Amino acid sequence: ENYFKRTRFFSRVVSVGKVPFGGDHPIRVQSMTTTDTMDTEGCVAQSVKMIEAGCEVVRLTAPSKKEAQNLANIKSRLESLGYNIPLVADIHFTPNAAEIAADIVEKVRINPGNYADKKKFKEYDYTDESYAAELLRIEENFTSLVLSCKKNGTAHRIGTNHGSLSDRILSRYGDTPRGMVESAMEFLRICEKNNFHDVILSMKASNTLVMVQAYRLLVATMRECGMNYPLHLGVTEAGEGEDGRIKSAVGIGSLLEDGLGDTIRVSLTEEPEVEIPVAKKLLAK
Repeated sequence: ENYFKRTRFFSRVVSVGKVPFGGDHPIRVQSMTTTDTMDTEGCVAQSVKMIEAGCEVVRLTAPSKKEAQNLANIKSRLESLGYNIPLVADIHFTPNAAEIAADIVEKVRINPGNYADKKKFKEYDYTDESYAAELLRIEENFTSLVLSCKKNGTAHRIGTNHGSLSDRILSRYGDTPRGMVESAMEFLRICEKNNFHDVILSMKASNTLVMVQAYRLLVATMRECGMNYPLHLGVTEAGEGEDGRIKSAVGIGSLLEDGLGDTIRVSLTEEPEVEIPVAKKLLAK
C-alpha cells in the first residue's frame, strides 16, 4: 500500500488442525522430513527432533497411495508420544494419494505443475478455446480433492514450484513469474467455485529474484480479485551452510520486509531440525 511504510498483508485465517495461520496470528515455522515415509519409526524420530527444535507443522512426502496410507501410523505414533502437531502430506503426481491423505492429515499440499498435467517438455499452440478445454479437464481432476478436503476439514496448500511448471503453463505464459501465479490461480478458482477457502499459497523457486517477484505478483493479483489467502514462504533447495542461510535470508527476508508471509520453511540441505533456528532468526529480525 505504501512503499515507505510497509504493513503486514492481512490474510484470512486458515486453521491447520488446531494451529491458525494468517490474520493477526504469529508467522508459523515448519519443516519437512527427509526419511522414507514407509519408515514409521524413522519419520517419528525425525519429527520429534523437529518439534523439539520449535517446528509447528511437519510435512511428509506421500508419492504413492501406500505412503499416504502410512501417514495414519505416523500420526498415531506421534500422538501416543504426546505430540499433537499438524501433519502435511506433500503430493506431486498421484491424485488418489492426495485424497487418501486428506482423510488422515491436517493439510494436503499439491504442486499444480504436475498434479493434473504430464510433463513432456513440449510447446503447445493453444487457442482460447483449446486452453479453456484444458482448464475444464483440470477442474474435473481436481474437484474431488477439493470436496474431500472440505468434507474432512483438511486445509490445502497450492504450492507452485518454478522448476516444475507444466508444459501447458509454459506454452501459454512462458517461464515467468506470471506463469507461476496463473498456475496457482487456476487451481484456486476451482477451490472458490466449490466454496472451499481453507487454502494457503506458495510460489517457490531456487532463484530468489524469481521467487520474490512471483510472491509480489501473486499478492497484487489476489488484491485485484478481492482475495487474501495466507502465504507459505520458501526458497527451493537453498543449499547448505552459509550459502543456504544467505539465500534464504535474501528470498524470505525480502518478503517478510514487505509484510508478506504467514508461515516459512527454510529449505537447507541439512537435517530438518537445523532449519528451525534459522527460520526463527529470520523472524526475529
